Amino acid sequence: MANKKKFYVVWKGKREGIYETWADCKAQIEGFKGAQYKSFQDFAAAKKAFNGNYLDYKGKSKGKKELSPEELLKIGEPDYNSISVDAASSGNPGRMEYQGVDTKTKKLLFKQGPFPQGTNNIGEFLALVHGLAFLKNNKSSRILYSDSRIAMSWVRKKKCRTKLKKNSKNKSLFELIDRAEKWLEQNSYNTPIVKWETKAWGEIPADFGRK
Repeated sequence: MANKKKFYVVWKGKREGIYETWADCKAQIEGFKGAQYKSFQDFAAAKKAFNGNYLDYKGKSKGKKELSPEELLKIGEPDYNSISVDAASSGNPGRMEYQGVDTKTKKLLFKQGPFPQGTNNIGEFLALVHGLAFLKNNKSSRILYSDSRIAMSWVRKKKCRTKLKKNSKNKSLFELIDRAEKWLEQNSYNTPIVKWETKAWGEIPADFGRK
């Protein structure tokens, strides 16, 4: 019987991400002190875990379904003096769009797309950079929420590390990516980018509701 395919999450390693083979995963963690990684049976579980907290999955065969009252108390409530961003992609790649909303009122602050060919990770990255520029232009001290660890990592590194190849269908999207990367290189900001705790607070207010 053939072995079931696994997906490997690397929360901390040479390069964070979700890998389809143990060899690729091992290359990211071998020799890396304090590496954080775990295997999952399907991509959906791996993606959920990667966007969550490593400690929730460490040493467990399955991730926690619910947080304990103590954990909820520790996390606390979201800061509603903030904006939230999210992206949605119909296919991978597929039609993609992203938006930013006021966390408390869900009032739409900005929206881009749909683009004919993109990925959710690209959308999450662009949404964060758009959010940073929006807050800076408005001289706002609000924080910025995202539920994507991948996008937050890309923003920290000032680079969209997508594997999507540039072509005629996504040319305009890659132009936006270039602009976003240049903005990160040329601008400083004090905006805290904070992980939205989906397990404690539910879906992020900017969610497109397509799950």
